[in-house]
Amino acid sequence: MYSLSLRSSQTNSMDKREFLKTSFLAGLGATVAFDSLAKKMAEVESIDPSLLAEDDDFWTGIRGGYRLKEEYVNLENGYYCMMPKEIEDATVDHLREVNYQASYYMRKINKQTKVKVRTKLAELAGCSVDELVVTRNATESLDLVIQGLKWKAGDEAIMAEQDYGAMLDMFRLVGERYGVVSKKVMIPNDPKSDDEIVRLYENQITDKTRLIMVCHMVNITGHILPVKKIIDMAHARGVEVMVDGAHSFAHIPTNLSEMGCDYYGTSLHKWLSAPLGSGMLFVRKKKIKNLWPLLAENAKKAEDDILRLNHTGTRPVYTDLGILDAIEFYDKVGAERKEKRLRYLKDYWMKGLEGVKGVYFNTPSDSSRACAIGNVGVEGFEPIQLANKLFKHHNIWTVAINRPGVKGVRITPNIYTTTAELDQFITAVKSLSEMVGSGQQQGGNGQNGNRNGGNSNK
Repeated sequence: MYSLSLRSSQTNSMDKREFLKTSFLAGLGATVAFDSLAKKMAEVESIDPSLLAEDDDFWTGIRGGYRLKEEYVNLENGYYCMMPKEIEDATVDHLREVNYQASYYMRKINKQTKVKVRTKLAELAGCSVDELVVTRNATESLDLVIQGLKWKAGDEAIMAEQDYGAMLDMFRLVGERYGVVSKKVMIPNDPKSDDEIVRLYENQITDKTRLIMVCHMVNITGHILPVKKIIDMAHARGVEVMVDGAHSFAHIPTNLSEMGCDYYGTSLHKWLSAPLGSGMLFVRKKKIKNLWPLLAENAKKAEDDILRLNHTGTRPVYTDLGILDAIEFYDKVGAERKEKRLRYLKDYWMKGLEGVKGVYFNTPSDSSRACAIGNVGVEGFEPIQLANKLFKHHNIWTVAINRPGVKGVRITPNIYTTTAELDQFITAVKSLSEMVGSGQQQGGNGQNGNRNGGNSNK
């Protein structure tokens, strides 16, 4: 864990870690303590991550490091991936330490911490530290780009109907303010090839196109888009690309230098499991000068200094330290091990529902085109009805998605999710589909239902 302490040597860092470890284990029994996680991972170093992904006993040990509510099965980790207990405890400690040092910390230490956090994130993201800043979430990150570009009336931006609603709303605003034209494509839920998707964007490009926004992973379906191919196509046509990486970062391996995008935003409180209210913005170095800051920087900076886009005033900086803990946890679990486990869990429940009458999927059938996130619907149920039934009658927490082309519930397990919990979900969906078959359910029209219903699309 990352310690801030400037107190006297009364608090020895090793003693502090041992105290946290001891109290943690005492409170949770089978918990994997922060300091023992590396040892546990070393024991499985030689095991193929694909095989380890199926080892419920191993991942049950990791599960012990989370505080989970017993009242329901949480299959809605996409909005906010809860912190493991050790990161939660560390974040609370950071809050107390920042409060203890107060203005001294803010004036003397905070700047150094920010550099350290940006450096670690840049290493993880595969980019230069001078191309990255910490924000509060993906929405803030991407909005800084959308509102910061120097638009002219008639400029065009291309995006998808399935893109995150807040981003579509921001494009609506710049349309109202500057006359920017938004052109939307409809992404197929189960594409035949990458080229099919690339062509959707390419066919919308004109000599007025300034920007393409594309999701690395569509938040409502889990669909992993061929962003590298889209970026290469767009750049060949002289068009910039902004990638919404809210659900891809620390979920699937992401290297921004290899990806080649111009702008990228993500939420770190999602799949990195950092404290709530932490995000990241990447801007390619040569593109920084093209953006107008949302807030005036507190000192005049060079036009290619990304920090001029990052002046926000005073914010809860203890979250920055929690980001460092989250990166350490992620590194110890291992990117490949995490990805393989998450994809295994998604494949597990989808295979369990294959061929069930009345059940349909809004997620690609090709396993490589999605990881943890999947979306499923049941004919005869509007999405909100399905979500409510699952929660009220089966104690399974999900989120309803009712968007053009996507009607169902989003299922997002995390590494702590067990196959027993997924079996509970599979059984629940089968029972609901049988209700429709027996005529017990009176309600919506499944895929053809009312588009105005539904719930969150985060």
